Amino acid sequence: MTKPEKAVKPTRKPRADAERNRLRLMEVAKAAFAEQGADVSLDEIARRAEVGIGTLYRHFPTRDTILEAIYRQEAEQLGAAAAALLEKKQPVDALRAWMRLFVDYVATKKLVLPALNALTGDTSELRAYSSAHIRGAAELLVKRAIKHGDIRRDAQAMDLLYALFGFANIDNQPDLVPRAHRLIDILIAGLSK
Repeated sequence: MTKPEKAVKPTRKPRADAERNRLRLMEVAKAAFAEQGADVSLDEIARRAEVGIGTLYRHFPTRDTILEAIYRQEAEQLGAAAAALLEKKQPVDALRAWMRLFVDYVATKKLVLPALNALTGDTSELRAYSSAHIRGAAELLVKRAIKHGDIRRDAQAMDLLYALFGFANIDNQPDLVPRAHRLIDILIAGLSK
């Protein structure tokens, strides 16, 4: 005799206010980790987000879970930006705009990196997840720019990503992002046919 199967409950979409709280907590946590490092208290994050500590723990039971959520969200947003930019801009302009977003992403990530390095578990899956989104976006943009005739046929997405990491890691000077943006313009000019 077989056992009756349990009815699977459909997963409910979070309530709008719950989703707003979750996003607000992530935004505030990212800023707090950047300002105070990995040791910022979860109580402080909840206070800044103007929610109770129970709300924070309901969404993010540990410090690691909120850091992972921030890391994933940043990578997802950067990945999704490629398609959105291609809808609005010519391929080479979309590539340039995305490269600028990437530099901003790396600059933000550098601020949160000490807290990310404090994660207690294995982060290889998290880093692979992030890399896949970023690589996919870069490859889409480069292929589209090549197909459109905007850049050389031998351009490689990974070469651009390595260059961008270098730009974004130049130093911590206040003009880091504008300097990196100028270097992106030089790189795009060098890739042009």
